[in-house]
Amino acid sequence: MDTSVALVQAYLHVNGYFTVAEYPVLEAYRGDHARTVTDIDILAFRFAGAGHDVIRGRGRRALGERVTDPILQCPADRPDMIIGEVKEGAARFNDAMRDPVVLQIALVRFGCCPSDHAEDLVQQLLARRHVVAPTGHSIRMVAFGDVQANHPEPAGTTVPMRHVVQFLQRYLRTHWNVLRHAQIRDPAFGVLALIEKWGVDAARGAPVEKPDVRRAHGDVRVQGKS
Repeated sequence: MDTSVALVQAYLHVNGYFTVAEYPVLEAYRGDHARTVTDIDILAFRFAGAGHDVIRGRGRRALGERVTDPILQCPADRPDMIIGEVKEGAARFNDAMRDPVVLQIALVRFGCCPSDHAEDLVQQLLARRHVVAPTGHSIRMVAFGDVQANHPEPAGTTVPMRHVVQFLQRYLRTHWNVLRHAQIRDPAFGVLALIEKWGVDAARGAPVEKPDVRRAHGDVRVQGKS
């Protein structure tokens, strides 16, 4: 998985979304042949009121507030579906992401609307970057990437990648007393947690053991604790 996509996936997980990353859109030909037209970087769905709870005694308690990052502009009163484009550079939507057929496939992937409603919903989505489905949940196009002065910001919600990383770092620091005991399997979030672990140890004044540097056969070898 692309590193930027992995960071966005971790960010959306923390905000209560279920995700499908790098979903391939295929075009079929005669003779059982097919090709990949594009990959949709992120498809995400969040139920209203989703949050993170932990077990405490015989009950449970919330890990933080049941609110999402304000910049994400997630509606609080209804489920929310995101079709996301992720860029290391300037935030924008590729031509394929503006293709009505590609977006219809994205909607059908989650079964969020009947297939005969998808075409009309996509036309509204392309015009406004957000729409409310007949079932009552919102569908939004969100661009993740840099916001640069010389590049026009795409219509709809835009989340800078720098903000994604900073949000995850703040989340780790705020809840470190709990998260430091967790086995984090998410690769991107796990790397940030490891960095936070090293930083917390340094902040507590833990002594840093200097490695022994010894020369052997003309080479420099570093010995220390692994």
